[in-house]
Amino acid sequence: MALAAKITVLLGGVGGAKLAEGLAAVLPGRSLTFIVNTGDDFWHLGLKICPDMDTLVYTLAGIVDRGQGWGMRDETTYALESLARHYGLEPWFRLGDSDLATHLLRSQWLRNGMRLTEVAAELASRLGVDAAILPMCDEDMPTIARTADQGELGFQEYFVKHRWQPVLRGIRHAKRERATLSPEVERALAEADLVLIAPSNPWLSIAPILAVPGLRDKLTRLNAPVVAVTPIIAGAAVKGPTAKIMRELKLEVSAASVARYYGAVLDGFVDDIRNQACAFDGLRALRTNTLMRDESDKAALARAILEWIEGWRA
Repeated sequence: MALAAKITVLLGGVGGAKLAEGLAAVLPGRSLTFIVNTGDDFWHLGLKICPDMDTLVYTLAGIVDRGQGWGMRDETTYALESLARHYGLEPWFRLGDSDLATHLLRSQWLRNGMRLTEVAAELASRLGVDAAILPMCDEDMPTIARTADQGELGFQEYFVKHRWQPVLRGIRHAKRERATLSPEVERALAEADLVLIAPSNPWLSIAPILAVPGLRDKLTRLNAPVVAVTPIIAGAAVKGPTAKIMRELKLEVSAASVARYYGAVLDGFVDDIRNQACAFDGLRALRTNTLMRDESDKAALARAILEWIEGWRA
């Protein structure tokens, strides 16, 4: 695909950040826009925490902890240890000392009246990230997990405090009726030559983005192709609870199930060579290696997708 092309990517989590890193390795940052899940954002210890946006920005800035895929490298946790030692608090959500700087600035700027979109752009710019980083909306739209054994849980309670072990029965997006598409998100979709849905968890990372009022409709009406990348490889997720959630929701754990879930928004689907070949309900399909073990794999996947899409035009 031509270097002048504008690529918009819907993503969240570590899988999304990996594809973003691959795209940034083969395309100029100014041609990339990332629309990021904020359903797992929450206020904690008086600070606004945006895990998916921070994971993406830290990854693109080259300061992410490679071992765990999130947080800053060479991190310390003296502040959390002090909370436990001196005040008897046992924080279940870990915040590193360097990471705290991000949350402190974000919280201050939000309290001073900046939109989350403006805050995200400023933080990314200060860390040297050229790509546009857009929250899915400026309003709070928290993901709520409905579980069989714990009732309703806030996302971070479900995902971190309970380590995604409660059986999931459904998901709702609180305050959805108050959310709106920002001008920046509308422009990123309208001007895109290609929209990608990253190999993020479809239910926890992508569903909140698609739930923003008006966004799914815009995707179905785009002239640009919309293509999803499988998060399922050989009947399992590379990392996290995607396969577990699919089983709990009575879905077949397969790439085809993911494609069906996204439905009419898709024009194409990128499947892994380890999965059983299928027709994907008539979608254009690419079979390639989607397992991103290192920087070389990430860049190779990005190139394969872009070259395949360019072939559509030919």
